[in-house]
Formats: sequence, structure tokens, C-alpha cells
Amino acid sequence: MTPLFGTDPALPSREHLQEGAVLLRGFAASEAPALLEEVERIAQVSPFRHLTTPGGYSMSVAMTNCGRVGWVSDRTGYRYDAVDPNTAAPWPTLPSAFLDLAVRAAAQAGFSLYDPDACLINRYVADSKLGLHQDRDEKDAWAPIVSVSLGLPAVFLWGGKRRSDPVRRLRVENGDIAVWGGPARFVYHGIAALKDGLHPLTGATRINLTFRKVF
Repeated sequence: MTPLFGTDPALPSREHLQEGAVLLRGFAASEAPALLEEVERIAQVSPFRHLTTPGGYSMSVAMTNCGRVGWVSDRTGYRYDAVDPNTAAPWPTLPSAFLDLAVRAAAQAGFSLYDPDACLINRYVADSKLGLHQDRDEKDAWAPIVSVSLGLPAVFLWGGKRRSDPVRRLRVENGDIAVWGGPARFVYHGIAALKDGLHPLTGATRINLTFRKVF
């Protein structure tokens, strides 16, 4: 069933990006400390690492995962795997606080019954970035991406269905959540190089939680 994308003016801090995509300002701000505690626990089991791209480059953003599967990259390509290649053990379980937040944010964007398989956890420091890209490694091409910003502010790059389309630059801050799926599922997006700064919760870093429905 096609979800409904509401524009109810009574909903606070809701920025409509396009059909199937919204930016929920401050949606997770009150939950940020608890979410970051979970990130620390996950990283103790599956530490952050800089993945290698198929082209042989090291990504400037450090990553880890939790959930039924995790996203990995190396010289053989991009893929999802149920096992952390660095530990040869399953990825940490998706915390209930993560799942609850992702389900509520997806529902606000019109996607009910969201059941993400994976949560990519990205750690940014000054000058690290994520270039324009589409998320195409998932078999579910309708369920939304739910992206949670924690810590330092960043510039979220929001493009179109083609790499050459105009790109909007949207400032995202601690607790903001971007949700896009359905007709907006394959929009190009990224993060501009992070600027120096200090945040009370994360110091000189930004943490991003990216939930995906893979299967």
C-alpha cells in the first residue's frame, strides 16, 4: 500500500523536502545521550573502522554496524553481511532504543510498520565527508532510510535522482532526523566536509545513525 505523506501543520519541526522525504527537526534531541551510550556499547564489540572502497580508497568516515546485517565495503565491492569481518562474530543486536526511534520517525514520514535490518553508525571528525551517492545495496527499494544526526552540526547534501541534479545544502543538528523512501528512495545525498567544533555530547565528532530495510 502506498503510504500517505502528510503535511499536517500541527506537526512541529517538520520540513518537507519532497514527496516521500521529510526532515524532522530536533526529533531525537532528548534521546541523544541514551543513543550515544548505546553507540559506545556497540563500538566496544564491533569497533569503528575506516572501510576500503572497491577502488582501493580508504573512507574518511569511520563506521560500524548493528542489527541483523551490517554494511561493509572492501576491494571486492559493497555488500551486507551478517558477520563483522573484523571480529568474525555477528554484529551487535539493534538496541531497542534505536528501533523504537527509527519506527517512530518513519511513521512521521508516512511509512508505517518499519522494520529495519541494519543500522550503520558513522563517526565524522573535522574534514571527513560522505560524497553524493544513492543507497542501492538493499533489496527493499521502497522502505525508507532513517538518518539520525547526533553531536556536531553538519551540512546534509540533498540532490535528485541524477547525480547532475541541483543539490540543496541543509544544516542538520543534534537530534535532527532525515527520512526518505518510496518515490524519494533513490535521491542522491551526502555530507559535506565536517567543520571543526566541539559539542557537549560528542566533543569534536558527529555521529550518524542510518537505518535501512535491507530484505
